[in-house]
Amino acid sequence: MSIESLKFLSSEQVLSLASEFGTPCFVYDQSTLIEKAKQVLAFPNAFGLTARYAMKACPNIAVVKTLTNQGLHIDASSEFEVYRALKAGISGDKIQLTAQEHPADFSIIIDNNVFYNACSIEQIKQYGKANPGGEISIRVNPGMGSGSTNRTNVGGPASSFGIWYEQLDEAIATAKEHQLKITKMHTHIGSGSDPEVWKKVALMSLETVSKIDSIHTLNLGGGYKVARMQEEVATDLQICGEPVKEEFEKFAEETGRQLHLEIEPGTYLVANSGAILTTVVDKINTGKAGYNFLKIDCGMTEVTRPSLYGAQQPIISISKVENRNTEEYIIAGHCCESGDILTPAPGDPEKLQPRELSTTDKGDFLVIEGSGAYCAGMSTKNYNSFPEAAEILIDAKNKEAHLVRKRQTLDQIIQNEILPEFI
Repeated sequence: MSIESLKFLSSEQVLSLASEFGTPCFVYDQSTLIEKAKQVLAFPNAFGLTARYAMKACPNIAVVKTLTNQGLHIDASSEFEVYRALKAGISGDKIQLTAQEHPADFSIIIDNNVFYNACSIEQIKQYGKANPGGEISIRVNPGMGSGSTNRTNVGGPASSFGIWYEQLDEAIATAKEHQLKITKMHTHIGSGSDPEVWKKVALMSLETVSKIDSIHTLNLGGGYKVARMQEEVATDLQICGEPVKEEFEKFAEETGRQLHLEIEPGTYLVANSGAILTTVVDKINTGKAGYNFLKIDCGMTEVTRPSLYGAQQPIISISKVENRNTEEYIIAGHCCESGDILTPAPGDPEKLQPRELSTTDKGDFLVIEGSGAYCAGMSTKNYNSFPEAAEILIDAKNKEAHLVRKRQTLDQIIQNEILPEFI
C-alpha cells in the first residue's frame, strides 16, 4: 500500500488550521463540494433528473446549503433530518422523507409539502390515515442488492429496507384503500454500485412501474462507489447512468410514458470533500512481534467506519520538520476501546494492517482523508465523554477557513442530565 497524498489541503494549511482551530477538527472544501454537485447533476437521463443529497452523509448546514445552492434537493432519512433541512431554509417541496420509522407527527410533513416515501405497508397505512387522497412514493426491495458487506447492502432478503417485491399487490391495494395516488417508486440497492447490478435493478424497477400507471418518477437511489484510497476505483457516473438512460428511452417507446429520474447520492458528493486533522499524542512499540503505534487525539468519536466496516481511509503524516524517511504504523484512536483502530485490514475490523507513513513523532499531525461522508454525522459521539469536534469550511471564492461548528464543551455534553433528589 503506497503512501497517500493530501487531496485539497497543503501541508502549510494543515499546520495553520491546526494552530488556529485546534484538533481534532473536520475540514470541508467547498470547491470540491461544488465540483461533485456538477458531476451528479450531469448524470445521464432521458426525460429529466432530480438529484437529491442524502444529508445523513454529512448534515452540517454549511455543507447542505452549499449543495442545495447548486440545485440539489434533499433526501432525508428521519423526520428530524426533515426538521433540520426546513430550519436551514430549504423548501419542503425539495425534501423527500424515506425513513425506517414513520414520523410521530405527519402534519409537519404534510403542511410543508415534504414528499413521503413509504418503506412498508404499515407506513402506507399510517400516511393514508393522516393524508387520505394525497400523493405517495413507495420504496420497493427488488430482491437483490450491491455492497461490499451486508452492512452496506440495502437490497435483497437480508435487508429490511423497502416493501418486499412479492408484496407489491398488497401495497397497491393499501394505497387504494386510503385514496393515495402512487406517483413515485423508489429502490436502493446499496453502496456497491456495480453497473450491471444497477442496470438489472433498473429493468426490474421499470417492470414494476409498468403495473402502476400513476407513477411518473423512478428513484434509483445512490450509493456510488467512491475511491478514497489510491488503489480504489470510483464509479464513473456517465458509464453507470448511460445504460439506464437507454432503458428509460426503451420504456417510453413501449409504453408512451416518459419517466423522470431521481438519484440520491451522499458519499459521492462529500466523502473526498472532507478530512480530519488530528494530533499524534503518543508513540509506543510492542516489541519485535508487535507494532509501532501512533496514538492520536481522535478516533471512533470522529470516524467509526474503520472499526465498523474495516473501511480504509487515507492517512497522511504532516511534520513540523521535513522528513523523508518512512515507517509502518498502526493508528490507535483515543477511546478506551480495543476496536478504536484506524488501520484495520481491508474489510476486516478484527485484524490490523500497518500503514506506511513518513516517520512521525509526538506533536506531529495526521490528516485522515475521505472523511466528509459518514464521519461527523455517524460516530460514537461523546464516548468516554470526548466533546464533539469542530468543523471548518474552506470557501470556494477566497480559500479562507470558516468555523461552521464550534467544538462542543463538557457542559453541553451533560446539559440534559438530571440528578434525582434521592441520590
